[in-house]
Amino acid sequence: MKAIAITPGIKNSAKLIETRDPKVGDIKGGRGVLVEVLKAGACGTDREINDAEYGVAPAGSEHLILGHENFGRVVEVGPNVSELKPGDLVVATVRRPCGTSIYDLIGQQDFTTDNEYYEHGISRLHGFWAEYYAEDADFLIKIPPAIADIAVLLEPLSIIEKGIKQAEDIQRRLDIWRPKTAAVLGTGNVGLLTVLALRLRGMEVHGFGLELPEGYLNAGLCTDIGATYDSTQELSVTESVKKYGDYDLVFEATGYSPIMFEAMQTLNENGILILSSVTGGDRTTDGVPSDLINQQFVLGNRVMVGTVNANREHFEAGVRDLALAEAMYGGWLGRMITHRVKGLDNFAKIFEILENGGEHSAIKAIFEVAEI
Repeated sequence: MKAIAITPGIKNSAKLIETRDPKVGDIKGGRGVLVEVLKAGACGTDREINDAEYGVAPAGSEHLILGHENFGRVVEVGPNVSELKPGDLVVATVRRPCGTSIYDLIGQQDFTTDNEYYEHGISRLHGFWAEYYAEDADFLIKIPPAIADIAVLLEPLSIIEKGIKQAEDIQRRLDIWRPKTAAVLGTGNVGLLTVLALRLRGMEVHGFGLELPEGYLNAGLCTDIGATYDSTQELSVTESVKKYGDYDLVFEATGYSPIMFEAMQTLNENGILILSSVTGGDRTTDGVPSDLINQQFVLGNRVMVGTVNANREHFEAGVRDLALAEAMYGGWLGRMITHRVKGLDNFAKIFEILENGGEHSAIKAIFEVAEI
């Protein structure tokens, strides 16, 4: 079969390869499922791996098949699979409990404390930029046909669902927590999905991005579902509280670490800040009012928490939100998928789009690998 793979440690090594067809029997215990890939999403993680910033091949392999955002159709199931059948639509989760930590052992591998972790298309497991893959049924999420066209967005949404779930779990420390206002910092595809998820929960949501709003599709997507959009060129995050008031929840999705210090100063009493950006480099920040931030967090019972990867429950919550979004804001999610590249052979076009992701027109790029 065809797949897109990189050689870890070598920059711009992505290439189209021919590799063995996966088999249901590759998965032990008769729980194997053979899946035909229909769509596969692309994001900055894929670009960074191709830039040789990170990425680890599976044991015994010289290459790593890329891709962690996926959507496919069941072709064949093993003898011990009853919950899925050929023709079902599915999305695979990403991280696997292959480590030794207690969290891997109890099926909460997204909280692993191991330094080595196992993620499809990222670390030690081949990904989904391929024509087929074989997977254990335990890690496949069944997708209703009604959301087939936008189900490829489920993986990035799952990270948001996890962040919101963590916020809810943490805020059980309060007898009552009824968040009304939220700020979303960054309005790329993760930020927009966050704006959507919070609007679906009835919150007043304020989105912030770098671009000026005029003619900016992302800004229009925010306002079309009842959120606001402000450019940080015109209104800083810290100054925004004079306009909107303090926020009960702030979700950071910018990829720019210094903004978290601004975000920390905008929280309401008992507020919570969720960080989702994985930032590399060695950036430092001067002029941070550390005494003020410390005082506000202590006296105001504020919380900051990170979210990365997700587990089955978060994917399942994402399915419900995708379906609800299509019912409430029909077509909105489809507008986020701005670039559809036909066939794995055209992988160079995907990387061209990822490199120019700051263009107004680029929000989400996907491969259309096969017809639904």
